[in-house]
Amino acid sequence: MKKNVNLRSLAAQAIEQVVEKGQSLSNVLPAMQNKVQDKDRALLQELCFGVLRTLPQLEWLAAQLMARPMTGKQRVVHYLILVGLYQLIHTRIPAHAALAETVEGSVALRKIQFKGLINGVLRNFQRRQQELLDQATKNDCCWLHPEWLLARLRKAYPQQWQAIVEANNQRPPMWLRVNRQHGSRDAWLERLKAQEINGHPHPRYRDAVRLDSPLPVQALPGFEQGDVTVQDASAQGCVDLLDPRDGEVILDLCAAPGGKTTHILEAAPGATVMAVDVDDQRLKRVHENLARLGMKAEVKCGDGRFPAQWCDEQQFDRILLDAPCSATGVIRRHPDIKWLRRDRDIDELVRLQAEILNAIWPHLKPGGTMVYATCSILPQENSEQIAAFLSRHPDARLVETGTPEQPGIQNLPAADEGDGFFYAKLIRG
Repeated sequence: MKKNVNLRSLAAQAIEQVVEKGQSLSNVLPAMQNKVQDKDRALLQELCFGVLRTLPQLEWLAAQLMARPMTGKQRVVHYLILVGLYQLIHTRIPAHAALAETVEGSVALRKIQFKGLINGVLRNFQRRQQELLDQATKNDCCWLHPEWLLARLRKAYPQQWQAIVEANNQRPPMWLRVNRQHGSRDAWLERLKAQEINGHPHPRYRDAVRLDSPLPVQALPGFEQGDVTVQDASAQGCVDLLDPRDGEVILDLCAAPGGKTTHILEAAPGATVMAVDVDDQRLKRVHENLARLGMKAEVKCGDGRFPAQWCDEQQFDRILLDAPCSATGVIRRHPDIKWLRRDRDIDELVRLQAEILNAIWPHLKPGGTMVYATCSILPQENSEQIAAFLSRHPDARLVETGTPEQPGIQNLPAADEGDGFFYAKLIRG
């Protein structure tokens, strides 16, 4: 039996790990959730995701309410105050409970000397709440994005940047992928309807279904039997474009956590698939996804820049390269991306993508198909990357995805759509 622990103190520690130490929330949060009772796991997740989603607003408010910022070892108290502010503004938790539990968080953090400060800051906010929130709407903090990213979005999308930012700040829809080997999407939607759950087919991606409201996977008909998988619609678009066929040898490069690997095998169960990723830990998820769906693929740990180390001179009929990227298209699912990425990272990622593209291209058979994809919405990683690649490789031909002058298809995040995603389909001549 897990004893009661203070959720707010755990949330403050998790947020500090992300913002101050550059840790991914997906790495930090599970360990924190293991410390709480099952019924409290969702609230802990909500506090962490919520603070990271609204961080600029909360930081601005804290600066108005405090004479000076907390520094050094006291920094965790700063994040505890942000957790308190988030609850008062963005949740239905009764104000007295949010305030009391946040103040008690200082005891759990062994910072009891700050109880009075935390209580004073939060009560002062309650008194001035409307005034401060009105002021915040006139400040750039209202966009809830770092300045460097806002600047890039304004430049790349002068007409659309506000809509992109607003979509990033929303909670993401839940998209599912129906296993076409187990029956049609229409038939599965009928099963969903029989359970009084509303689902909507995607107009372009043949296996994708959006739910009106997110559900636990155990509530989905046939989930345990592999009839359906949780996967964003835009991610599913990669395999629709790849168009794998039975009998082909296919490479899924940068494959973890394995959603696209299993989608390839659902589309072409007679294909031979190699799934490669540089992160040995994340490859465990590939094995888990294959096992749940009863599928087989050759799974290897390897660096996309050095394919000879893991496939010798082997060539493939089709290659899906879901390249390492800024992940700026999936911020609504992973709000920590806004605080983990830096402006300087983009140039480094562009270089890495180009190295992988150049290295893997000779491993595509003549006449073979490569789909280059990212979950980024930045042109440097996407259309500009592919334009540069085409100029370096006269044997590469762009098909079905834009023009040589404006290569690729760029999906942008939207309320009832998939995440931000880019695709370019290339044929080797």
